[in-house]
Formats: sequence, C-alpha cells, structure tokens
Amino acid sequence: MITSPSWRGKRYAVLGLARSGAATVEALLASGAEVTAWDANEATREDLVDVVQELSAGLDRVSLQFADPLTINLTGFAGVVVSPGVPLNRHPIAAKARDAGVPVIGDIELFAQARGDLPSHRVVGITGTNGKSTTTALIHHICEAAGLPARLGGNIGLPILGQAPLPEGGVYVLELSSYQIDLTHSLDCDVAVLLNITPDHLDRYDGFDGYAASKARLFAMQSAGHAAIIGIGDEPSAAIARQIARGGRAGDVTKIAPGVCMDQSRWPALQGPHNAQNALAAIAACEALGIGNAAIDAGLASFPGLPHRMERIAVRGGVTFVNDSKATNPTSTAPALAAFDRIHWILGGKAKTDELDACVPHFGHVARAYTIGEAGAMFARLLAPHMPVEDSGTLDAAVAAAAARAQPGETVLLSPACASFDQFTDYEARGRAFRAAVEALA
Repeated sequence: MITSPSWRGKRYAVLGLARSGAATVEALLASGAEVTAWDANEATREDLVDVVQELSAGLDRVSLQFADPLTINLTGFAGVVVSPGVPLNRHPIAAKARDAGVPVIGDIELFAQARGDLPSHRVVGITGTNGKSTTTALIHHICEAAGLPARLGGNIGLPILGQAPLPEGGVYVLELSSYQIDLTHSLDCDVAVLLNITPDHLDRYDGFDGYAASKARLFAMQSAGHAAIIGIGDEPSAAIARQIARGGRAGDVTKIAPGVCMDQSRWPALQGPHNAQNALAAIAACEALGIGNAAIDAGLASFPGLPHRMERIAVRGGVTFVNDSKATNPTSTAPALAAFDRIHWILGGKAKTDELDACVPHFGHVARAYTIGEAGAMFARLLAPHMPVEDSGTLDAAVAAAAARAQPGETVLLSPACASFDQFTDYEARGRAFRAAVEALA
C-alpha cells in the first residue's frame, strides 16, 4: 500500500468504508495516524475490523475507533476523508467539518499528499463524462506494453492507496470522477485528460455549469508546463481549453477534435467513433510521457478492452449478446446503438435523465426494446412511438424475451442508459447478472 510519514500522529475521520474507504483506513493506520471510521452498514464495519487485525500484527500500535463523524468533535482533525459517493451538497458532514475548520478530502488527495515520499514518478489523470474508463485502461496498457512501470487506480475501481508504490520512473494512471476531483485540492497531474462534458450527476451540482466547473478543477491544480489534453467536441470542454490557453498555458494544451478519420481496423477492442476519440486522447497522453509511436501502435493493437463495456459475451444461434452495463447515461449508450445494425435493446434502471435524446439518431438500429427497473415504464412511453417496446421489469425477463425474439445476425444488447442502484449494487453486478441470464438460456 501507499503510506506517508506526513500522516503520522495526525487524526483523521473516514466516512464510508467500501473499497476506497477501507484502503484509506489501512494506509492511514500503517502510517501511524489515528483514525475514526464509520459506515452505516454494520457488516462493512465488521469486515474492516478483520482487515485491521491482520494489519496490526506488523505494527507497534494501531489507533482505530468507530464513530459517526457527525456525532464527535472534529476540532483538531487533519481531515475528514469521505467516499466519493457521499453527496457533499446534501450531507451534513460538509457543514460540520467547515465549522470545525477541517478539510473534507478524498483518497486521491491523500495520494497527492504522499507523492513527495514516493520514488520519482509521473501521474496521468483522466476525467470526462464518458469514455474515461476505457481511456484510462488504454493508457495504462500502452505504458506497460512500452515497458514503463504503471499502476491503475481511482474511479476505475482500484483504490490507489491500496496499490504497491511504483519504482522510480513509474506512471500512476488515475481515472477521476467529478466527485473525486471535488475532494482533491493538490493533485498536480503531469498529464491531465478531459474527454468530454455532457449532462450527468446534476443532482450533486448547482446545475450543469457547476458540474463542468468540477472538471475544470483538474487543470487548475496543474503546474505550468504539464500537459493538458482536451476533447473539444462539446462547448464546455472547448471553453476549458480556451481558459487554460488564456491563462498563459497555450503551449500545454493539446486539443482532440471530433470526427477525425482513423484506421481502427487494427484495434479490435477500439471500434466506433467514440473509441477513435478515446484512442486519440490516449495517444496524445502517451506521447506526452515520451512513449514512441511504435510502442503506442503496438499497445493500441493489443488492448483487450474493458469488461462491461461493449463486451461480447456469447453467440447463440447466430445471435450476439453484448454486455454494455457500464453505459449509465444516454450519451454513453448512443455509441453502442450506433455499432450494431439490428438490436434487441435492454435498457433501464435508476434514471439520470428523463430523456433519451442522445440515442434518437440510432433508433433505426433497434428492432425491439425491453425496459427494466425503476425507469422502465417512463422509457417504454418514450420509445413506444419509435419502435416496438415492452416493459419487462427485470433483467432476467428482458434477456429471456429478447433471446426468444432475436434472429440470427441480430444483437441482444444490454446498454441501460441508467445507473444500476435500483436493482443492483453497481454496474458490474448488473453486467454479471446479464452474463448469468444469458448462460442460463436453454
């Protein structure tokens, strides 16, 4: 794990003990910090006790207690470390910490604070509404294929504090959600990438402008001379590129324009115009790291792709089943609809918007839609004027219905355009359930 002597003897409260929270507690304790930890889920707290007991065997002293930070005096704490899932615009911890003069931070900020104690390295940070997981994994893959020591972390599901420190010359490749950027104050990325900004997570921000401003903070934390790679296919992202240039960093900015024609035939896992954009951003980032063109080309060709992102999981009777569970908003779903000619489309879950406008240009590819979850009825009403549709309710029912109707040469596509939290713990669980339902077909 990543530790830092700068945390020794300081007090921290950690709110939320899932993957990143548990890794944070371990890293702080291993560094000699005093930790007050809390999660509303008792089983999650118990799991952490087991982990800390193993950790404590190799330490002289471990100072851990469980208490809700809302119920204790926070005066004198060095920070309140919250999970990115904690809505700071609504949760009372933000006001309580502010009143006590204590910063509210995340695990990425702790990583930023620890950088001075790590062997010489570089950091690539990738954000954007859509495509950031693929681009993050692609940059990491190219680095490793080129022989650079690399670590993958952040929003992609791997807590960075839980990773082993890299040797000198390594590259930390971090996927950063807007929530994580909100909790970070000193991460100076050697290379920062913004892919796009489209409406998402608006329940956490003061409108779309507030969401875009969160993305811009990644570049505000950068030093002059560090690379800023920005997709300019939408006006908010283009405005951030102009703002950086006007701030005296024009030479740092690389703009990724939409619609660039590329030969993607040699990149099996990077098909479609959205992946052309992702690839261009990854190429620019790797060039900024000094990786040669031949090594970049080899990495693009050998990239295996991501689970739950346009993942072909089976072909049955000539029907292809594709798991795109990671598409949690309409803009992310649109490229999947564009990629296949005749689709049986499974969508729905916990809606982030009440429209499917980004998907409309590709409705002609849909043979039939099958809606599920909390948004099922609403989406069925939206789609009924455009295509045959049935409100299946559950994923299992939708898979069975789609498989019964699909003909050879057609595609059964799970691309929900929604979050998963109405019926599943996360998009990965939803993707696994889709695979299980397909495997269970007679």
